[in-house]
Amino acid sequence: MKPWTIVLLVIAVILVAALVVLYFLGKKAQKKQAEQQEMMDANKQTVSMLIIDKKRMRLADAGLPAAVMEQAPKMMRRAKLPIIKAKLTTQFGSQVMSLICEEKIFDSVPVKKEVKAVISGIYVMDVKGLHGKAAVEPAKKKSRFKQALERAQEKAGAKPIK
Repeated sequence: MKPWTIVLLVIAVILVAALVVLYFLGKKAQKKQAEQQEMMDANKQTVSMLIIDKKRMRLADAGLPAAVMEQAPKMMRRAKLPIIKAKLTTQFGSQVMSLICEEKIFDSVPVKKEVKAVISGIYVMDVKGLHGKAAVEPAKKKSRFKQALERAQEKAGAKPIK
């Protein structure tokens, strides 16, 4: 056998082994994530809160409890997370807290508005009801190229590209 065929076979075997390992690690992580989601759904509660501020920041800078910092993996301590500072109104009174928000709803959370939110521990899962009108973000200004492209498409009768 030629040396380059042996090298290619070794590389192919290593790639197949890596794919098998990644497959089983992915299944294990998926099961763990499903268990955590069930636990969060079991512990969720609806509270009224006034959103004071929202930012993406590191866990160390967010002002979260020390227990959260100890339990967080080392990689997560350096990653920037969506953090909401809110005044919670619960059946036990009101208090100002820093909460971790779900990434997909972070942009829709209004600042300086009172909302009804579904939380599980210090994790905001959903923003349900808004008091007052929701703030509408102004439309972004289009570049000259996009404006010219849209005019040309209108003249041609084509649908605009989004």
